[in-house]
Amino acid sequence: MSSTAPDPEPDLLPGRSGEPVDERYLVPALIRGLAVLQAFSRERQNLSLSELAAAIGVTRSAAYRLVYTLDHLGFLTHDPRSRSYALGPQVLRLGYGFLAGRDIVAVAMPFLEALRDRTGWSAHLGVLEGAEVLYLARAATRRAVASNVEVGSRLPAHATAMGRVLLSALDAPALARLYGGDAMRRFTATTPGSLAALSAQLAEDGARGYAISSASFEAGVAAVAAPVRDVTGRVVAAINISTVAGQAGEAELAGGLRAAVTEAAAALSAALGHVPGG
Repeated sequence: MSSTAPDPEPDLLPGRSGEPVDERYLVPALIRGLAVLQAFSRERQNLSLSELAAAIGVTRSAAYRLVYTLDHLGFLTHDPRSRSYALGPQVLRLGYGFLAGRDIVAVAMPFLEALRDRTGWSAHLGVLEGAEVLYLARAATRRAVASNVEVGSRLPAHATAMGRVLLSALDAPALARLYGGDAMRRFTATTPGSLAALSAQLAEDGARGYAISSASFEAGVAAVAAPVRDVTGRVVAAINISTVAGQAGEAELAGGLRAAVTEAAAALSAALGHVPGG
């Protein structure tokens, strides 16, 4: 009876996930093939064989075998007129398949909890439904005194920081459909008094990339919000922190707290596939 001796203890190196990696089981050709795909970007959508070879540090003949295989499998497309390569449809299918399988609430919760722990405020995730913000997730503050917006709540979008962030992504016709004509009755003494005033405020919010609200809808509540973008760059949600007004001054709202929210929103967007500037 024969027996198979166990492999010797491998020489382990840290991997991307933090887990140790045994280099003996890495496939160099696969690594180089993936490096070819990673050589493309929004700024470099078409690359020649020589450019790809230089990008991954191999000879033209080695690069040709890689791109020929990737072209055959649909991960690259070849344009014989320009003698260049571009990413193929299989890359999109993989990317969208991965992203479509991600539940935004599940993805967002660790970011909301980290934001709550960093600021001490309650953190929320919301989406735009008509002229309202629907609250999808919440990481509640551990403080005794706090604002109380439960999951499932709906608040007027134009009257909240998170709603303003979401509305700022709409074009003028879409905004007019929500707030033109009879819809102006939604405005109150503590919110913009007209569609023109709201549009001006949203333009400022969109340019800044965040919104700050202090008792504009719910008396005694302050909030800071920022947009969450998907792989296409579209605003698909927003996150905020909120607390009882008076616990933070204007300088803190526009300073450290704003930075915490915008950084968390950017990190969540990255987890959803968004590339800044892409």
